[in-house]
Amino acid sequence: MVKFQAAQLDRTFSALADPTRRALLARLEREDGLSVSELAKPFPVSLPAIMKHLEVLSDAGLVTRTKTGRTVSCRLNAEPMEEAMGWLAHYQRFWTQRLDALEALLEARRKGEG
Repeated sequence: MVKFQAAQLDRTFSALADPTRRALLARLEREDGLSVSELAKPFPVSLPAIMKHLEVLSDAGLVTRTKTGRTVSCRLNAEPMEEAMGWLAHYQRFWTQRLDALEALLEARRKGEG
């Protein structure tokens, strides 16, 4: 099995576990480079709450923040998700093999009944 950096995967999955954080990432995917206040507008939570969510995303490496004057802009960084996808792909292969074997067994039983 490919070795993955456990701490980075933990941070990535932890950050992605929250629906508000996933929504923030989806918004940044559509409109990259938004200011924190622009990013926070559609959410029914306070600006400090959004800033805490962005801190978690930043710690996981999923968001980069740039300060220009008093404006902080956010950008999506999907790189940590690629590592998570690699980890998930390993288990997808596992389940695909198991499901293929189950399908073959069921097909053999169907042919035996007919």
